[in-house]
Amino acid sequence: MEFKSALADYTEHEFKALIDAIDDAGTEEDRGDLVEHFNKIVPHPAGSDLLFYPEDGLDDSPNGVVQTIKDYCLSNGLPGFKEA
Repeated sequence: MEFKSALADYTEHEFKALIDAIDDAGTEEDRGDLVEHFNKIVPHPAGSDLLFYPEDGLDDSPNGVVQTIKDYCLSNGLPGFKEA
């Protein structure tokens, strides 16, 4: 998987593929690299906790994580995902 430098460089579809790659990583080293990248580009303060330790009631599916990040970016005036 090619890493991009910022969240705004990913379409929602590409970002969901990153989440799927984290879930499907073959080794802990691969998963660690993917999670590190996720934390680097996601502006939400929970970072990868959105995936592994979501707050009660939050949807931790790829679609739910994308929506949580979109909502956070919008409410904080941050760039979101690239338009498809």
